[in-house]
Amino acid sequence: MTETTDDQRWDPDLGIDVSVAHPARVYDYWLGGKDNFAADRIAGDRVLAVTPGLRYRVRANRAFLGRAVRYLAAEAGIRQFLDLGTGIPSADNTHEVAQAIAADSRIVYVDNDPIVLRHAQALMRGTREGATTYMEADLRDPAPILRQAAATLDFSQPVAVMLLGVLHLVSDDEDPWGVVATLMDATAPGSYLVISHPALDISDTQAAGQRAYNQNVATAQTLRTRDEVARFFTGLELVEPGLVQVHQWHPDPEDDAAEGTVSAHGGVARKAG
Repeated sequence: MTETTDDQRWDPDLGIDVSVAHPARVYDYWLGGKDNFAADRIAGDRVLAVTPGLRYRVRANRAFLGRAVRYLAAEAGIRQFLDLGTGIPSADNTHEVAQAIAADSRIVYVDNDPIVLRHAQALMRGTREGATTYMEADLRDPAPILRQAAATLDFSQPVAVMLLGVLHLVSDDEDPWGVVATLMDATAPGSYLVISHPALDISDTQAAGQRAYNQNVATAQTLRTRDEVARFFTGLELVEPGLVQVHQWHPDPEDDAAEGTVSAHGGVARKAG
């Protein structure tokens, strides 16, 4: 009898093509997760081969998410989170961090990978006092996202818009700056924007990594300079220390980044009003 592999258990009728590497699953592989397939691991290894330190960078990005959510929930008093480009659930997801601080926090997750949807529905359980919902949608079309998210989030009150490690998957031609502006225009004063973005101008290996990624993964990426990432925060008030490498944003005392470590551009900013 021929054994059925993990790759063959996914129904192509669900829109899941496991023969092609997908960003969320490659990222899961880099984080050390198990929700990835042979094509994702092959692509991930090809990028790792030309980008030393990449595994640290994705871990640093994940740690930044946790620190940013803790800041927003504990210090800024935010109780609503719109997390776009959720990815496959890992440790310290947005709802887990926020609801551990304030059980009534409400979170809407958004991703366009049906595998992510299935894992999110199975694993992401919120508190009874709050809400945790998931939406399958494409960041590049923010209008329906905002309409559907309004069933869970009250946009007349502050919302944290979370865009961690996802805007590089929107090309310049698709106007990621306009997408972010549309999202923030829909939020109330006192809302926050959180962004992490792989950098083009920090490490000499980044350009080679971008080429390897685009040759092997279904959705191409566009790495950006610090100035290009800063444009996303136009009109907002950056929280100290401003736009920095993510491992430098409110680092925990136990963080032990080696000298010369690089990660990605990241920042948290408030919408005044």
